[in-house]
Amino acid sequence: NFLKLAREGFFDGTTFHRVVPGFVIQGGDPLSKDSDPSNDGTGGPGYTIPAEIGLPHLRGSIGAARRGDQVNPGRESNGSQFYICLEAQPYLDKLGYTVFGTVIEGIEVVDKIAAQPVNGQKPLQPVVMKRVYLEPLKQIE
Repeated sequence: NFLKLAREGFFDGTTFHRVVPGFVIQGGDPLSKDSDPSNDGTGGPGYTIPAEIGLPHLRGSIGAARRGDQVNPGRESNGSQFYICLEAQPYLDKLGYTVFGTVIEGIEVVDKIAAQPVNGQKPLQPVVMKRVYLEPLKQIE
């Protein structure tokens, strides 16, 4: 799903609308492109995806955001919002969040985003994903 949306340009222009030092940075909400910051974190592509629970939340893990269990007992993931773990988060494993990737290069960029000044959890200045694109995996030695 993430690869499909990236190929379609869905994430281009969205922001990292949530920054929680020591926890996660979160982005992928199409509503973060508009001028209303109060709706950031509430949007998606209009669908959810089934949970794929099982991979651990380590530093650099990329996971699918979701609504809480009270309103989402099936633990379905948001169709586009994702987070990147700044540190290991084993309790997210216990809560049943989906990990679908990991940062293999550029963790220093994640750390720079995490260091942005915030008001609550919202960066004071927008952290925009100008363009999200895919590159073939390089052989890691």
